[in-house]
Amino acid sequence: MKIRYNYIVIEGNIGAGKTTLATRIAEQYNARLILEHFADNPFLPKFYKDPEKYSFPLELSFLASRYKQLQEELVPQDLFKAFTVADYYFMKSLVFAASTLKGDEYNLYRQIFYIIYGSLPKPDMFVYLHLNPDKLLQNIGKRGRNYEKSITREYLQKIQDSYFTFFKQNPGNKYLVIDINNIDFVADMDHYRKIVDSIFSEEYPTGMNTLIL
Repeated sequence: MKIRYNYIVIEGNIGAGKTTLATRIAEQYNARLILEHFADNPFLPKFYKDPEKYSFPLELSFLASRYKQLQEELVPQDLFKAFTVADYYFMKSLVFAASTLKGDEYNLYRQIFYIIYGSLPKPDMFVYLHLNPDKLLQNIGKRGRNYEKSITREYLQKIQDSYFTFFKQNPGNKYLVIDINNIDFVADMDHYRKIVDSIFSEEYPTGMNTLIL
């Protein structure tokens, strides 16, 4: 299969399967894999217990760590890999901040984000795995992370809305939104192959492209 892109990002809500899909694609196509180091963030468990108090330091710490990781892992060339696939992109910082921060804090954060955002290489394709919040909660429950137990359906809906707001406000990127509510690509390899075919077999125009599998 011909690889049309040099840099692909797999995005999605919490529990959508981003890391699993990115890892499988990297293994299958000898791609450079970039995974987010979210588990190292000391503010994350505190945020889920007290969002009001810890939302701003959490989002700032994610902003700094994501920028540092992408600069270190994305900018250097790797001649031995076919392309790069990541399970997140820097825009994730603004998406989550839009649902956790308010007023002056969000306005300040947004200014900082766009100053930094312009200095990073842009993906050729954003793949967004779309699942409804109830299925996301099921997936979150299955992986059993203690600090995620307080995640609510309402919070997941806010994150989902924030993603689509970002897509609409930044139409110059190429987005492929794949509705995976009716498939299970983690357990079923045929379903996985459907997703891979949809990513690599078609030439998509700039802007929002949607697909239901």
